Amino acid sequence: MAATHNLLIATPSTTCLQITSSRHSPLISANHTNNNLFLSTTQYSHLNSISRRLFLPSVSVSGLFDALTGGNSPREAAIAIRRGMLLFRQGDVLGSIAEFDKAIELDPRQKAYLWQRGLSLYYVNRFEEGAEQFRIDVAQNPNDTEESIWCFLCEAQLYGVDQARTRFLQVGRDSRPVMREAYQMFKDGGDPEKLVAAFSNGRENEYFYASLYAGLYYESQKKSDEAKLHLIAACKSAYGSRSDDYMASLAKVHCDCRNWIIS
Repeated sequence: MAATHNLLIATPSTTCLQITSSRHSPLISANHTNNNLFLSTTQYSHLNSISRRLFLPSVSVSGLFDALTGGNSPREAAIAIRRGMLLFRQGDVLGSIAEFDKAIELDPRQKAYLWQRGLSLYYVNRFEEGAEQFRIDVAQNPNDTEESIWCFLCEAQLYGVDQARTRFLQVGRDSRPVMREAYQMFKDGGDPEKLVAAFSNGRENEYFYASLYAGLYYESQKKSDEAKLHLIAACKSAYGSRSDDYMASLAKVHCDCRNWIIS
């Protein structure tokens, strides 16, 4: 990657490389599991109204594969994914990537679903690999608005906003109004302030997502001050400060990696 690309966002601080302080909420409990490790496109479409970032891979799912294959690799891969997600939530971005890569090594089928890995790659400036991960994911789930946006965010750092927009991944209609508006803003250009204003009096999760993606849009435009304003607002929002949503943790990790203090 050319040096100029690295200058587009701040170099990740040590909080991106090590586990951060305990101010991050406790994030994975013994009963916070579900069976969504492998979902069909049809199943995903029914979950669009709830961010799938809320879901964690369940170790129990791999038991089915163990029975079919006679091996433990899928089970161990699921455990590695859960460890990677926990490490990311705690601010250890490099550690999370190591766990996600381990999961792929144990069970290569996992790569097509590891959107978490793509997010981590973004925060260590591995934009080309991040974009590849999101493109692979969208090929499996062509209705994922957020992965389309994150692919754009990676490619905007590589090629600039205009060229990245020519490569924008088209996906199906998101059932969440806030994500439909965010998708159109990234795809066609728009005003992040209008996005936030439209959902400022809406549901708590809508305001959070509007603020999150407004900040990320500004970052793609190299407008650091505006990005900081909205990312911190996302973190301080009721949803951002209390939710176990993976993207709420991401907003905090983002601020840590940019050395932005959430007061």
